[in-house]
Amino acid sequence: MIIHSLLDTDLYKFSMMQVVLHQFPSAQVEYLFKCRSKGVNLRPYIDEIREEIHQLCQLKFREDELEYLGNLRFIKGDFIEFLGLFHLPEKSITITEGEEEGEISIEVKGSWLHTILFEIPVLAIVNEVYFRNMHKDLDLTEGRRRLQDKINLVLGATDIPSFKFADYGTRRRFSKVWHAEVVKTLVEQLPKHFVGTSNVLLAKELKTTPLGTMAHEYLQACQALGPRLRDSQVFAFEKWAQEYRGDLGIALSDVYGLNAFLRDFDMFFCKLFDGARHDSGDPFDWGERLLRHYEANRVDPRMKTLVFSDGLNFNLALDIARRFDGRCKTSFGIGTNLTNDVGVPALQIVMKMVRCNGQPVAKVSDEPSKTMSVDPEYLSYLRHVFDLPKV
Repeated sequence: MIIHSLLDTDLYKFSMMQVVLHQFPSAQVEYLFKCRSKGVNLRPYIDEIREEIHQLCQLKFREDELEYLGNLRFIKGDFIEFLGLFHLPEKSITITEGEEEGEISIEVKGSWLHTILFEIPVLAIVNEVYFRNMHKDLDLTEGRRRLQDKINLVLGATDIPSFKFADYGTRRRFSKVWHAEVVKTLVEQLPKHFVGTSNVLLAKELKTTPLGTMAHEYLQACQALGPRLRDSQVFAFEKWAQEYRGDLGIALSDVYGLNAFLRDFDMFFCKLFDGARHDSGDPFDWGERLLRHYEANRVDPRMKTLVFSDGLNFNLALDIARRFDGRCKTSFGIGTNLTNDVGVPALQIVMKMVRCNGQPVAKVSDEPSKTMSVDPEYLSYLRHVFDLPKV
């Protein structure tokens, strides 16, 4: 059994789930799985994946897990009471063969509140089932050597002693055991630079900080839940601020591209939120434009945090940190390069929300390959509403 605890997921899922409980408890959603890696055959493992997901749906939160979540400052008591009754509904997830050769189809349909926790464990399951079959008994010596090289690189970057990073690698990890070893090693060897992990279970077990920010699916769902499409991004930011009252104050910037984000992220939001997260497009250009935007809105960017999380490796993260050192606060979320860099190619798999309350929703990224939609007409309309370039 790959997933033994419902805490073995990312913190942002719990923060988003609390918003859904309080603001959108009746919302209905649909998620689709996609493997972006070419030539990967997942069909031989479909029965194993089904069995792992069956076991996942038997899990409930233990009392010590609920107590841990309840001690997080921004988690509210009624949400903990709800989680005490919660389990993932197996009837809401379907795993079949896909249309393309070697492809599998995973669909989740149902209440957003009850299906929101599927994404991260399902992706972790697909990864681990694939790698334990394709690379049985892989010697992790190469993975340990690469991890140590990264640690040495950070320790050697004495020109930027303020460099901080977190583990964002649950969904694409090589295995649960390797993920735990990576985080444990970072906690021990980089106490001044490693600030925590998005994985709540590992944060609990290894006594490090659980970290998370706003998610793409939250802003996507608001396309269907807000008063009108053009105002959906503003609506999402306002609802988030109402829920967390200053906690979890990093705004996600790339659901509609940076131009649309900056149009909506006015002086009120510049002052209200602690910073913003980059997850697509050129990180240097994004950072420069955001700093100019803060200055234009009479906000000192040195008081704000820019979080970078788009396919990072340590060389790129350190280069970004050097560019913005002393001009703002920076932090880095590093995923696949930490938890699935063991000498074999990592899978590029995602699971995205594609409908909410029966309406198509989409992310229109600054990186075209990250755009995902099941309705080309809606995607075209979304581009028109947010004045985005046609492709």
